[in-house]
Amino acid sequence: MIKDEIKNLIEKAIKDFTKELVSFSVEMPSDKNNGDYSTNVALILSKKLGKNPAEVANEIKEKIGENKLFSKIEVAGPGFVNFFVADKVFIDILKDVDKNYGKTKSFDHSKKIIIDYTDPNPFKEFHIGHLMSNAIGESLSRIFEFQGAKIKRVCYQGDVGLHVASVIAEKLWTQKDDEIGVWVDGLSGTAIAYVGGVKRSKEDSEFTEFVKKVNKKIYDRTDPEVNKLYDSGKELSLKHFDEIYKKLGTKFDWLIFESETGPVGKRIVEKGLKNEIFERGDKGSIIFKGEEYGLHTRVFINSEGLPTYEAKDLGLAEIKYKKYKYDKSVIITGNEVNDYFKVMLCAMDKVLPDLAKKTKHISHGMLRLPEGKMSSRTGKVITGESLIEQVQELVKEKIKDRNLSEQESKEIIESVAIGAIRYSILKQSAGSDIIYDFDKSISFDGDSGPYLQYAYTRAQSVLQKAKDEGVKTSFKKLPSEITQLEKMISYFPEAILRAEQNYEPHFIALYLTELAGIFNNYYSKNKIVDVADELSPYRIALTEAFSVVMKNGLWMLGIKTLKKM
Repeated sequence: MIKDEIKNLIEKAIKDFTKELVSFSVEMPSDKNNGDYSTNVALILSKKLGKNPAEVANEIKEKIGENKLFSKIEVAGPGFVNFFVADKVFIDILKDVDKNYGKTKSFDHSKKIIIDYTDPNPFKEFHIGHLMSNAIGESLSRIFEFQGAKIKRVCYQGDVGLHVASVIAEKLWTQKDDEIGVWVDGLSGTAIAYVGGVKRSKEDSEFTEFVKKVNKKIYDRTDPEVNKLYDSGKELSLKHFDEIYKKLGTKFDWLIFESETGPVGKRIVEKGLKNEIFERGDKGSIIFKGEEYGLHTRVFINSEGLPTYEAKDLGLAEIKYKKYKYDKSVIITGNEVNDYFKVMLCAMDKVLPDLAKKTKHISHGMLRLPEGKMSSRTGKVITGESLIEQVQELVKEKIKDRNLSEQESKEIIESVAIGAIRYSILKQSAGSDIIYDFDKSISFDGDSGPYLQYAYTRAQSVLQKAKDEGVKTSFKKLPSEITQLEKMISYFPEAILRAEQNYEPHFIALYLTELAGIFNNYYSKNKIVDVADELSPYRIALTEAFSVVMKNGLWMLGIKTLKKM
């Protein structure tokens, strides 16, 4: 990367100034008049040396001297050193753009990473929060995968616990004789039972006790009727979730369930109790005193001897590592469980220290529609598929007058809708809340997924026209001056590296949006395919490079590319 080369040149230049390590930045200035890259190293060094920053900047400039990497170096403002990269450098990069362009040498390509995301619970609906987790998790998986890491995808699901017991208990409590043991309404029946069970638990203490008994039976597998309802309801949920995953383009390597992690987590906690990491709480429960570490106390084994979410997460870490000897485990959840994870990871550090060091928790904000917050407990849940369907209807209306076959129309509607939702989630930092803007999300002009898809499709159309007219790519005849498009293409590896290092796909989303805008501007100002123009082969090569970068970048965001829109 050009940025790395500049940083190396600066480090060599300042060795005569100081033997200490100096932390400085090399960034792209927002004002293009200030060069392609700029550094604040002189401002940092001047404080250590007791010199004027501009004087230090000029000394650094002299030390670097003439270099084929630059057309010129300037000192500006209070002491910034601005680098103007030579056109030839950008063109040489352009020549090397292929399907692997963007991979960075600094990444450990042998790294094994396991990523845990989406995580919808059986017996409950797949809500729009799961779309948030899926978009972020799938994108991170692809970013690391593109860099060469060996990725395993995990979906961790709560198939036991009071939320499941409430569903089964409500069904048993209200079912008619001809409905015994059968979910007559299919999947919607489990969702209705969940809402009813939560409501009844608040109003009826007898029912609350019944839920506890059912919960024990689910764990023990001692009641045939409970087992039948549980098994059939879980199967319905998993089949439904699988249909959604296919739409979203996600394929998990493993589905792991709380029914598996519970016994393992319980064993870990009981061992930790003997080692005095955990202690006894009220009524025989086992707790972790988080206050000793500036956190709060949490129960890991409840008074009935059952493992809680906390213990199950410890079990999950061990199970994942037995399945796959990972170097890094990334867990993606909503930010409402941030405090929970602080305590759980602190406890993990005491009982499973090696795995705790490998674990990275990433939290995301809430996805809301203009109507307000959703809640599966009250039945006002906004399902993921309902959002997808609403966006698909809007896309369908938007493209209705285009000359498309039924198959083309179907592919475009689904791909554009998923792309619109994914981009809306990924265009900003993972921790931010999002209010979904329907009109903006499906716009073919501006800050949206369809805008990026359309820019790629436009480039593909240009390349097809070039092929039809027999104009091939070539770098024999070059322009007297390159444009911002060549420069922007060269920044792609930097965007990927930044996204990877910060676990933030939005750096790629923002980069692609700017790149698409620059290409569209280039397209409007230049006739790219022209048999009579000796620069046409170069412009086609530039369009091809743009197309490769867009395809790679959109793939990393989990957004499909289309040849026709």
